[in-house]
Amino acid sequence: MNVDPYKAPNGNVLISFSGGRTSAYMLHQILQANGGLPDCAKVLFANTGREMPETLDFVQECSQRWGVQITWVEYVRNDNKVGCDVVSHNSASRDGEPLASLFRSRSYLPNAVQRFCTQETKVKTIKRHLVGQGWRQWSNTVGIRSDEAHRLKPSKDRRWVNWFPLADAGATRQTIMSFWAKQQFDLRVTRGGGNCDGCFL
Repeated sequence: MNVDPYKAPNGNVLISFSGGRTSAYMLHQILQANGGLPDCAKVLFANTGREMPETLDFVQECSQRWGVQITWVEYVRNDNKVGCDVVSHNSASRDGEPLASLFRSRSYLPNAVQRFCTQETKVKTIKRHLVGQGWRQWSNTVGIRSDEAHRLKPSKDRRWVNWFPLADAGATRQTIMSFWAKQQFDLRVTRGGGNCDGCFL
């Protein structure tokens, strides 16, 4: 019997939504395979405050068109204590506040060797939110395609195991682009080609 590669695993499932076409396609396929968002799953978008405005609009549009709740979280630092705020499309930072706070605490900028921007404002911020919600263990949905197999790696954190539905389904960049060519809406980022406007990559 063939198992749908987008069928959610048992237990808590994090669907981390970057705001790009690939992770949006992955979310769409998971919703289709599971008849909506499973009760044990959460979709999280971590805003750095430097995402392109079009990215923020795209996340909101996916939520509205597909009828799925996407929780927006942001890194915060107060009195040397690191935390996590839940925001929305309307209240999300748009002037880089989360990243600026992080950079002040480090006194240097991230680089290709130390990509702490992603770790702190996305990975760890999402983790803080889920732990705050009482999650102890979960499956971490990672949007890596089958034509990026060199990027498939197990989790280094004992709290979660990585789940790669796109790779399992054989989805490629062409799969993603063909899907969006048929949709009534799309990500409209044109400048720089990426989501975060200050990314050194």
